[in-house]
This record gives sequence, C-alpha cells and structure tokens, in this order.
Amino acid sequence: MHKDILKVVLIGDGGVGKTSLRNQYIHKKFTNAYKATIGADFITKEVETDDGKKVMMQIWDTAGQERFQSLGVAYYRGADACVLVYDVNNYLSFQHLEKWREDFLKQSALPAEEAKNFPMIIIGNKIDIDDRVVSRRQARAWAEIHSNEKMQIPCFETSAKNGDNVEKAFAQIAKMVKIPQLELDMNESGSFSLTNESLKKTSYTNTPCC
Repeated sequence: MHKDILKVVLIGDGGVGKTSLRNQYIHKKFTNAYKATIGADFITKEVETDDGKKVMMQIWDTAGQERFQSLGVAYYRGADACVLVYDVNNYLSFQHLEKWREDFLKQSALPAEEAKNFPMIIIGNKIDIDDRVVSRRQARAWAEIHSNEKMQIPCFETSAKNGDNVEKAFAQIAKMVKIPQLELDMNESGSFSLTNESLKKTSYTNTPCC
C-alpha cells in the first residue's frame, strides 16, 4: 500500500507551544507541564486533501533552543512545508521569525526559485492568555512582506490549550502542497519504508493570508 508523505516542520523559539500544537492536532490533548524538545522527532497523521486524496502528514517538532539549532540541516531537508510558530504574548518570539525563516531556507538547501515560493504558514499561539503584545495586523504585515504572487503565507492565531484554530491551521498545509515529495510503503510486516518513487517535484498553490 502506497501513501504520500507530507513532511511538515514546526520551527520557532523554545516555549512558544510547538509540541503542544502538534499534540492538540494529533491527540486532541494538552498539558501544562513544559518539557523542552531535545533535537527533533515526528508523528504522522493521515489527512484527506480537498480532492479526496489521502496523505500521511509527517509533523516534525524541532527544538527551539539555540544549542540544538545546528541540527536543523538534518531535519529541514526534504520538507514540503514549514510552520513558523510564535507566542502572541512574547514579542521577541515574533521578531525571531525572520531568523527562523532564513535559517530554514538556508539549511534546507533549496534552489533559489523553490525557496522563494516555498509553502509556509505562521501561527501565533497562546491566544487563550490575556497578555497579548503582537497584534493580528502585525502578523499579517509580516506575512505580506514575505509573500509573493505565487505563494501567499497564511497567518493563523491559535490556542494549543483550547484547540482554537489548530485543526484549521494544519488543514491549510495540506491544501498548499499538491504533490508531496515522498511516498511511504507499508510492507507485510507492518513497518514503513520510503520507496524509490519518492523523488517527485513539489508544486505549490497560491493561498490567501488568513
């Protein structure tokens, strides 16, 4: 059985809620106990695209701590989409989006034209906390600056705690990438392996900023 894989990388400062967003989306669970991610890991979830095609969304959760950022090259390459996450109550985490974006594009070693049109979304998390310092207008302005005619960067505000807009944000990713780069093959033993047919060219769709 062959299934397409959509590799999605979550990046952003430590403590902005990347792991919590993923857990809310995959498991519909939230915990207040903060545990920093060491390196990176991934969880997969089967999703259905607008055209009825089923794909395995492979969501990579990466460490936001400076000492682990050198590991990025090992996890960024082969990504089909990137989710830039900040905390709406932490202005520095919003300012750092620029650096995260640049580092991702550099370490993923994309050709110039692909890098320019690479699918990205930004998520402002923790809207359940009433201490906002980053406005929706600021997030949309940032997204507009980094968008172009071929690829608009959608922006979402979420609560990983309450689940607000989490499903909507991840569903948008599946809409933005039409042809995943990798395929997954499940053999008779139930284990997974990548097929040789995985080297496909990724194409992207123009998506308005939310």
